[in-house]
Amino acid sequence: MLHELNRVIEYIEDHITEELSLESIAEYAGIGDFHFRKVFFYLSGLTLSEYIKNRKLSEANKDLLAGKRVTDVAFKYGYQSMDGFTRAFKKWSGLLPSDIIKKKVSKSFPKLSFIITVTGGTTMEFRIEDKSAFHFVGVSKRVPMQFEGINNELVKLARSITDEQKKEMHSLQNIAPYEIVNVSYDADAKFLKEEGDLTHMIGVLTTENQVSERLNKVSVEACSWAVFPNEGPFPTALQQTMASIYAEWLPSSNYEVIDIPSFSFTKMDGQKMGHAYSEVWIPVRKK
Repeated sequence: MLHELNRVIEYIEDHITEELSLESIAEYAGIGDFHFRKVFFYLSGLTLSEYIKNRKLSEANKDLLAGKRVTDVAFKYGYQSMDGFTRAFKKWSGLLPSDIIKKKVSKSFPKLSFIITVTGGTTMEFRIEDKSAFHFVGVSKRVPMQFEGINNELVKLARSITDEQKKEMHSLQNIAPYEIVNVSYDADAKFLKEEGDLTHMIGVLTTENQVSERLNKVSVEACSWAVFPNEGPFPTALQQTMASIYAEWLPSSNYEVIDIPSFSFTKMDGQKMGHAYSEVWIPVRKK
């Protein structure tokens, strides 16, 4: 996986003045689009589109320092208007393009290079489980994406579930894990970026097809799941486990994520305030 990521970085550099399609980049890498974007985000802290924009503006900064005209630089890096380029550059650097030429100040964003550094001999506990086709059923809504801390919109969603909905979910639940699960899917732009919304469901797993209008249903095909148990302060331990899956485990494993909703469940520790046991279930296939 690291080899493919670094090939993509070089591909971006070679085509930095062209319009770079995110889908074509993933195709060039030979990796599923969904999987590639998630791994890239967790390793770099940026979405692929943000990285490309930063590199274009960094190279534009170099051209401005070299004395090239603002208009020529704007069109070179794909901006169709001077206003669009000026706004983007000001937001990125805090300066107008003309300031770079006059004051000879510089801001840079160097290209990435992906490596894995192993420290402390840390291992991640996981298991692989195969599941037949099933459905997620529960209550769902669009919520803002958030990667750290407690998402208050999810708290509101949990509180909105009626007794009738809880009773029906309990009656439908018939396959493991026999827990109330959290399912996220249909993220804006189909890749992770802490802007926009995604759909979040609180529900259960079932093989039953008949579901009332009180609940939503998401069907899932048969596949393998990588399961990551974790224990510690909630929600920090769960969120750190999710980040480690994409930043550490996936790049060094023989698996890739497939475009099926992942899910998790959490059981709060009755003896230890703020602590919980959780499991993260990620749909995968062998490379």
